[in-house]
Amino acid sequence: MLWDWLAKPIVEGLRKLAGGSRSREITPAPGHNPKRRPATRRKPPQTSQIKTTATVPKAKPPTPESATSSTRAARRPRRETAADRHDRVIAEMVVRYGVKVRRWRKSMSGVAYEIEYRDGTRKRLIESPRPRSPLSMAIFLHEIGHHAIGLGKYKPRCLEEYHAWMFSLRAMEENGLEVTDKVRTRVKRSLEYAVSKAARRGIKNLPLELHEYIPERMRR
Repeated sequence: MLWDWLAKPIVEGLRKLAGGSRSREITPAPGHNPKRRPATRRKPPQTSQIKTTATVPKAKPPTPESATSSTRAARRPRRETAADRHDRVIAEMVVRYGVKVRRWRKSMSGVAYEIEYRDGTRKRLIESPRPRSPLSMAIFLHEIGHHAIGLGKYKPRCLEEYHAWMFSLRAMEENGLEVTDKVRTRVKRSLEYAVSKAARRGIKNLPLELHEYIPERMRR
């Protein structure tokens, strides 16, 4: 009787306490879904880094024959053509004698003259065919020769023509230009014309340099 009165109530009370702790409900936090599994962090898959490098073809070493030929081509100077030689002579002559080409003529004729300004300065000018052949080059150098020897320096006029032509022939030889038969014929006919023109004007003493250019009709 004493057990029922003292111990039983204590045991039942302990059982209630133990059962209440098991059945106590916990209030979930706002936004919490008990059915949703917690997210787990996944590590990114480690991919193997593949380095791509472009394959450059190796240059073949030059053979002795190709190396020799390329060296010879590099050392070999460009051969000067006839047109190059003509342009070079034109540039050198106009600079050396301070002459300006007033006009390139289409005909095989030329003229050399000067313009004097009020302040005393003089401008040297010529007109001639553009040098493209031995004959046109000879005519160009003949007109340059008038300025090279000096306009009006030699008297009579036919003597100046003679020295201008001699200058032209020397310049052609010095620059490696061929003096053809056509050039020599032009020089001869030009000086014969200059001598006959001087004779018509009544020249009395013909210079010795021009005696070989006296026309045949005047020798008779």
